[in-house]
Amino acid sequence: MTSLFSINNLAVAFHTDRGELNAVRGVSLELNSGECLGVVGESGSGKTVTWRAAMGLLRGQKVKITGSVRLRDRELIDLSAEELRELWGTEIAMVFQDPMTALNPVRRIGSQFSEALIKRLGLSKEDANIRMLELLRMVRLPDPKSLIRKYPQQLSGGMRQRVMIAMAIACKPSILLADEPTTALDVTVQAQVLDLLGDLRKELSMSMVIVTHDLGIVAGYSDRIAVLYAGEVVELATTTELFANTRMPYTQALLNSIPKLTDSPGSPMQVIEGAPPDPVLVTTGCFFAPRCQYATDRCRAEHPDLVDSGDGHIYRCFYPLGKGK
Repeated sequence: MTSLFSINNLAVAFHTDRGELNAVRGVSLELNSGECLGVVGESGSGKTVTWRAAMGLLRGQKVKITGSVRLRDRELIDLSAEELRELWGTEIAMVFQDPMTALNPVRRIGSQFSEALIKRLGLSKEDANIRMLELLRMVRLPDPKSLIRKYPQQLSGGMRQRVMIAMAIACKPSILLADEPTTALDVTVQAQVLDLLGDLRKELSMSMVIVTHDLGIVAGYSDRIAVLYAGEVVELATTTELFANTRMPYTQALLNSIPKLTDSPGSPMQVIEGAPPDPVLVTTGCFFAPRCQYATDRCRAEHPDLVDSGDGHIYRCFYPLGKGK
């Protein structure tokens, strides 16, 4: 595969009253042409901040970003806000986590959708309306002519998410970032939205990133999965390899926390005890050690580097699962 988008040693720190909050610590990831990459981790793991920083959405005096972000051969970190806006929509688009807050609640769907087409693609009002209806049909929304006269709060959560997807693909981007695209949707609608994203990815020849806390969501849709914890990549492999040969205890804990059909009725759900480390405090050793059942004194004293098993499966652990101590 050809590399399309690469993040190298990206670090993001926020200046707070408590001190410097290190949200992302040296993350390196690569997205290939036509690939779907799943990025998984608990809330606070740095997954959303990583991609918002990579898109250039985190800027200001209170944030410090270092590292490299490249789209093909173009470095994005040093681009101005105006230069980045030229890439948004046409090269990189994002489906945000909560469509209710991403959409303007006091404007009709048609008004805010067509405005984006007019300003971004230079279409006339008439052509923008035609294109808007085509896109809404593409995301399988019934009766789009009626829908565009409604306000966001008049639509269901699944319908609002489909509108956001239609707006994101309007300019045929090379990369679509889906940040928790199924949050607050019921299981049936989740599957429909994920199937839609998968179909659009193939139809429009896009690369895609799915950011989520649930390994089960990306299992059937991603080619590779990156697991983040405390702002770091702790495991990265093809989807098949990750599930078949999990190496990082944190990844195993995420897998164990997914409810299974074989669980007996009323059985308690498995949870990951404890909490992630405070991103303001300097932590020694493996960040997951306080919550890991396999941790040793070495884990608590030394910070593990990423290890490549030789087949593209990388992990950050002194005593990986299946390898013994």
